[in-house]
Amino acid sequence: MRIYQAGGLFTAAEIEFNRGFCARLREAGHDVFLPQEIEQQLTPGYGRRIFLGDVAGLDWAEAVVAILEGADVDSGTSWECGYAYGKGKPVFGYRSDFRILGPEEKCNLMIEQACVSGLYSDMTALLAALRS
Repeated sequence: MRIYQAGGLFTAAEIEFNRGFCARLREAGHDVFLPQEIEQQLTPGYGRRIFLGDVAGLDWAEAVVAILEGADVDSGTSWECGYAYGKGKPVFGYRSDFRILGPEEKCNLMIEQACVSGLYSDMTALLAALRS
C-alpha cells in the first residue's frame, strides 16, 4: 500500500521516531512518503514548495498513517488528516500517549473522528489493520 506518514518533525526525538516507524511500515512491504525525507531548503519560496510537495504526497498515497502523540496533535498533521479525510482516503491514527483528554476521546476529537480506519496504540495491531 502507498502510505503518507503524517506526524510532527520539528524535534530530534520526533525525527528519530518517524524514521523508525517508517522503517517498520517499509519492512511490512508498504511504500511510504515521509515528508522529512524530502530536502527542505529554507530558501525563498520554501513554504510553497513544502506545501505542494506534501499535497502531492497525499494525493499519491492510498492511505494516511498519522502519528498523534503529545497533548495536542501537530497542526500540520491535523491538516493532513483533514485533507485525506476530505479526499475519502483511509486515515489510520497511531497514539501511544495514554493521556485521556475527554470522556470519549484520546486526542483531539476532530482528528480522532477523521481516523475512520482506527486509532491504534500498538504497532502490531496497526500493521495488521493495514494488511486487511
